[in-house]
Amino acid sequence: MDRGKRRIEAFLPVRVVEFQIFLSLAAGERHGYGIIRDAEARGDKKVPDVGTLYRALARMTEQGLITGVDHGKVADAGDERRIYYRLTALGLKVARAEAARLAALTRAAQLGGLLSEVGS
Repeated sequence: MDRGKRRIEAFLPVRVVEFQIFLSLAAGERHGYGIIRDAEARGDKKVPDVGTLYRALARMTEQGLITGVDHGKVADAGDERRIYYRLTALGLKVARAEAARLAALTRAAQLGGLLSEVGS
């Protein structure tokens, strides 16, 4: 196993809130409230509260999984300054590895009779 793969696997499994952030940022830059709205729109059963979300954003930024971009004043934000977040190259690799891990678990649950086939 190469060192890069080991480095990515060191982040796994990710917390639910972190995966929600990955899902939102995979579609493009978002600010914190936009990430919460994305989770609501996806129908996530557990939408992160503001404190949990911002702690996760800070942790993920420190780990180099995401980066913040200050766009200054934003038309829909009045005079607020919002930080928009985006995935880093490492963050995208970790997000894909976590999605693959979850897909493998889902397949195992289907084979084990815990879940019906998707779409049936």
